[in-house]
Amino acid sequence: MYAQMIKTASNSVKSRDEMSPEEAAFQDKIDNDIKIEPRDWMPEDYRRTLIRQIGQHAHSEVVGQLPEGNWITRAPTLERKMILLAKVQDEAGHGLYLYSAAETLGVSRDEMVEMLHEGRMKYSSIFNYPTLNWADIGAVGWLVDGAAIVNQVALQRTSYGPYSRAMIRICKEESFHARQGYHAIMKMAFGTPEQKKMAQDAVNRLWFPAIMMFGPNDSESTHSEQSMAWKIKVKSNDELRQQFVDQTVPQIEYLGLDLPDPGIKWNEERGHYDFSDPDWSEFFNVIKGNGPCNVDRMNARVKAWEDGQWVRDGLMEHARKRATRKVAAE
Repeated sequence: MYAQMIKTASNSVKSRDEMSPEEAAFQDKIDNDIKIEPRDWMPEDYRRTLIRQIGQHAHSEVVGQLPEGNWITRAPTLERKMILLAKVQDEAGHGLYLYSAAETLGVSRDEMVEMLHEGRMKYSSIFNYPTLNWADIGAVGWLVDGAAIVNQVALQRTSYGPYSRAMIRICKEESFHARQGYHAIMKMAFGTPEQKKMAQDAVNRLWFPAIMMFGPNDSESTHSEQSMAWKIKVKSNDELRQQFVDQTVPQIEYLGLDLPDPGIKWNEERGHYDFSDPDWSEFFNVIKGNGPCNVDRMNARVKAWEDGQWVRDGLMEHARKRATRKVAAE
């Protein structure tokens, strides 16, 4: 049901004169930073936008386990293996929190998973890139989770209560993820020349995919204006991207690594780093399913879903029998 509704959600922002009394009261809540809760009245487009965004976020957490889970058995030390295992488990938990938040909007988890498997709901483009060696695992933790934190800290102030509250715990765990990634890269950057070269290569390859995580430039974004008006988003794509670049460039310099973008330079007038635009044609190509790992990622998720069918069937049968016994007892 919600698959088509998500596609047809309006992107236009209504003026006050165009709003119904219910819409005006709803917008007043938003403007006064009052959280919207599941039983509150909300515009249908607000609901659809949240389902799209939270669903994509949940899918990203689950699909994001794949490139790192592949390295658990190949971690260089037992300590690194334990850290990575804990990180991957955290991502599964984040998916659970987010699917639960989306379900409060009237869409089932099964519906969202079906939309993912059929290509009607997306996940973050970054997870369609390969992790070629251990340095990539460090770079993913540092750059990818670092970018996620920038976005998710802002989402703690999102207008929908269940989403906002889920982000509070997620952000605490993501901070650990970013720190362990930076620590892993630091060990390599301060290690042997071969290790430093691996670290540099990983940063060079993942830099632009990481800054594309915030979505297209504001001028090209089809959802940002309405999402900002409803405070589903509280910062624009470009603001978040700039914040990530500003905090990450000094970290790269501290590591003694070369900047992965020759266009990066400090702009005294703006008080920010200038940087090159990523190749947005690559971004949209990956979103369409043509990235290096799109097929592998989706095949892995579909296989996991199908292999777990017996567990879901068993749980449903157990619930059915309990319900039957309860009715008989009454």
